[in-house]
Amino acid sequence: MKKATLSSITPFLIAILLTPLALAQDARIKIDTDRTIGEISPLIYGNFLEHLGRAVYGGAYDPDSPLADEDGFRKDVIKASKDLKVTLLRYPGGNFVSNYHWMDGVGPERIPRMELAWDRLETNEFGTNEFMKFTNKIGAEPYFAVNMGTGTISEAQRWVEYTNVESGPYYAELRKKHGFEKPWNIKYWSLGNEMDGFWQIGHLNAEDYSKKARETAKVMRLTDPSIKLIAAGASNFRPGANPMHWNRVVLEELKDVVDYLAVHMYVGNPDNNYYNFMATPQVLDERTQIVRGLITDVMSRADRGDRDPIYIAWDEWNIWYRARVGEDMTGVRALEEHYNLEDALVVSGFLNVFVRNADIVKIANMAQLVNVIAPMFTSETDMFLQTIYYPLQLFATFNHGTSLDVFVETDTYNTDTFFLGLGESQTQQNDVPYLDVSATYKNNGEVVINVVNRHLDKPITAEIISQTGMFNGTFEVYEVNGESIKSQNDFGKTEVETQRKKDLKLKGDSFEYAFPAHSFTLIKGKIK
Repeated sequence: MKKATLSSITPFLIAILLTPLALAQDARIKIDTDRTIGEISPLIYGNFLEHLGRAVYGGAYDPDSPLADEDGFRKDVIKASKDLKVTLLRYPGGNFVSNYHWMDGVGPERIPRMELAWDRLETNEFGTNEFMKFTNKIGAEPYFAVNMGTGTISEAQRWVEYTNVESGPYYAELRKKHGFEKPWNIKYWSLGNEMDGFWQIGHLNAEDYSKKARETAKVMRLTDPSIKLIAAGASNFRPGANPMHWNRVVLEELKDVVDYLAVHMYVGNPDNNYYNFMATPQVLDERTQIVRGLITDVMSRADRGDRDPIYIAWDEWNIWYRARVGEDMTGVRALEEHYNLEDALVVSGFLNVFVRNADIVKIANMAQLVNVIAPMFTSETDMFLQTIYYPLQLFATFNHGTSLDVFVETDTYNTDTFFLGLGESQTQQNDVPYLDVSATYKNNGEVVINVVNRHLDKPITAEIISQTGMFNGTFEVYEVNGESIKSQNDFGKTEVETQRKKDLKLKGDSFEYAFPAHSFTLIKGKIK
């Protein structure tokens, strides 16, 4: 038989051979339990509840619903939140907080206000104490943001006094009059939200924000020295913005004051290009490294005594592009994204990034919990779990302990130049690995391996090698996948969910596993 030569191959066939479809090859993943990155903070599995759309009213809180408990909270939302293992719940915004006055939402008489960020009437029926009841029901730690837009330094101080001081001063006693004898002891407080954004009510430049934040932090810590403070880092990555200038100024000014720097990132697939979209977690990783470098530089000039260094809080992150224009942005049903399988894979990639950067990323909050760009979606009488719910649940359930520095050998691809989402900056990503991997390890020998196969059409078989100890015993396998990358869930329809696959019986220093196309797989077992 005559051998094919390059000249005998049609241009069409050459094009096929050069596409990502044809490039998937076998891979290697090396697990070395001595190569550690850092301890995983459970707070990276946080979420967010903002007064926006149907997140609070009609979502978490719906007293008129037949599904409500004695306090007006949706029982199905509580159960799904507990099953999701939400560790840290951010409140009350978001853009909402920059015109929010917490006193409107406590006590027997609530004051309705124009809600200017998302264009609705805010009844203030749900406020500080209702939120704390909700967090207690789902087992999450609260994380409050203070109003740095229209709010004052005194207002922030009084909120800490109301929530955290046991008795004596006026606002502590006011809480007791409202029926809450013991303080709530809120540990985590953000100094505003997205103050670098021109869209923010009370937007400030970096210098003015830092001055106000410093003085606000001072009185908050004088009220309760035990609190942890989060500075508002960059959220504006639009074309022409300079987010790292903002981060540097804020870090320089607040390096001796704050404990975390908050940064935000939303991505999307407005051009319907699967491979570009799958590369967006790589941009998250790049931004993490840039902020890490800024922190390292600034900390060399910090005077923090024996306090911890400054960590990164990715306290808003998600996929958001469908419900980001026109009437989808405001009102009662704002920001209601309907997610599919490819969204779930990107979420898995984001979580991989947080795990791989466990030494610096100590807080992460998906925005948001219910109905609004959220993993769960309700109607008046029903609920369904969105595709993104399942990787979140798997990571929060199994990925704890120490993050490992995993060696991965796999084929890669290059993207086009593309927008990260609506209104976001452009990027072009090279050497995007088809297999995106993280791993965690516990002292009892438990190892968890997380693998996203980004390949659209091809399974990729990887040899998984233990370089310290032996794989031994039964390994559980969980998979998130669907027939199509556009597979979705809806009321009465579940096309994507976690599937428990056949256990692996292993003994030795390596095994092979075929990771299906467009899938997320979690493998859990022990190394001895």
